[in-house]
Amino acid sequence: GRFDPEDQRSRHCPYLDTINKSVLDFDFEKLCSISLSHINVYACLVCGKYFQGRGLKSHAYIHSVQLSHHVFLNLHTLKFYCLPDNYEIIDSSLEDITYVLKPTFTAQHISNLDKQAKLSRAYDGTTYLPGIVGLNNIKANDYANAVLQALSNVPPLRNYFLEEDNYKSIKRPPGDIMFLLVQRFGELMRKLWNPRNFKAHVSPHEMLQAVVLCSKKNFQITKQGDGVDFLSWFLNALHSALGGTKKKKKTIVTDVFQGSMRIFTKKLPHPDLPAEEKAQLLQNAEYQETMVESTFMYLTLDLPTAPLYKDEKEQLIIPQVPLFSILAKFNGATEKEYKTYKENFLKRFQLTRLPPYLIFCIKRFTKNNFFVEKNPTIVNFPITNVDLREYLSEEVQAVHTNTTYDLIANIVHDGKPSEGSYRIHVLHHGTGKWYELQDLQVTDILPQMITLSEAYIQIWKRREEDETNQQGA
Repeated sequence: GRFDPEDQRSRHCPYLDTINKSVLDFDFEKLCSISLSHINVYACLVCGKYFQGRGLKSHAYIHSVQLSHHVFLNLHTLKFYCLPDNYEIIDSSLEDITYVLKPTFTAQHISNLDKQAKLSRAYDGTTYLPGIVGLNNIKANDYANAVLQALSNVPPLRNYFLEEDNYKSIKRPPGDIMFLLVQRFGELMRKLWNPRNFKAHVSPHEMLQAVVLCSKKNFQITKQGDGVDFLSWFLNALHSALGGTKKKKKTIVTDVFQGSMRIFTKKLPHPDLPAEEKAQLLQNAEYQETMVESTFMYLTLDLPTAPLYKDEKEQLIIPQVPLFSILAKFNGATEKEYKTYKENFLKRFQLTRLPPYLIFCIKRFTKNNFFVEKNPTIVNFPITNVDLREYLSEEVQAVHTNTTYDLIANIVHDGKPSEGSYRIHVLHHGTGKWYELQDLQVTDILPQMITLSEAYIQIWKRREEDETNQQGA
């Protein structure tokens, strides 16, 4: 058979040994470093920089001639080329580079993720557990990093996003930018769980750029944000970008996190009114208790006001409160007063459906007219075996066979309200061990240390039938 000389060169490129894997980083936006264009971008595999084009006079071509860097990868088509000779390189040894750029997961790989405890070795020799990987703090985005880390450790949500086919064909209206969040979140999940990464950390640069764009700059990379605000916005934005609606259409987000509750509301007469007038008003229809059914993605737990006592040594005492006493808000009996600038209401809450994964947000911050105050109260919580049956109304208790939850992620806010920093504790399902992640740092931690922190956001996993007999970590 006659060979085209093009093909012969393709399989025998003399420059493959110039590739430097230690400089390759595909976590950043795919932009030409000279023209800043997104179109037709190639990575130079010798120095790691991105350049546009391949033809004569293109930035990649000029780079190859000036610096004698010859091996390039098209970041869109995943094909390799030798420049300036301009032929495609075909070599199976390059497959590990395309896998880092675009990791893929088979159904079997995904189903085994939570069973295996094997360490992966990065190209630079460091070892890491896939999924327990540091995220770069580009400037002040640790609030978003902690939330993204927590969500990447929720198995059904993670598994859905690891397999691009699950969402690739969702139809979006023309000009809709919100689907970018879905694509970038999927890419980030695949990078965090990649067992063959070149480095033991990931930069969330492209994910966060999508967040800045889609939130119309409400959430920034350069300015510290609030973890709960970000979580709430992100879950709702993902849900609607996947085609979900308020009532009818469900998505993976609502399947995993959405529960429901009844909210009972009673209007109160103005406190300054005379007693007789109050008594009279309470007979009126508008002062009778009303009930609405509502869904929730997370439960807000209120902390008791922190006392300002000092002990003998003039040290401020850090108050502590048991988790169950702040959960009492949802027992259907506890009444809480809500004030608007015109009216006062009494509300009570009762849960009617518990989701497979339950998120608690512990309300640490209160905004006054001039500044934000932080409540430092420590919540004492067990790490496993929290039974929430008593917070369900009686008629639905029978339907819920499992109401016991185990902690899988715990986001902590340290420091002052508007500055401060975030870190997260996550349970690695394969090893049953807990890890603390703060930006790029990953350390293992004893479960009993977790409860000593100022917990801010927690994710709890409901035990299923086969797990109720097992002891948690």
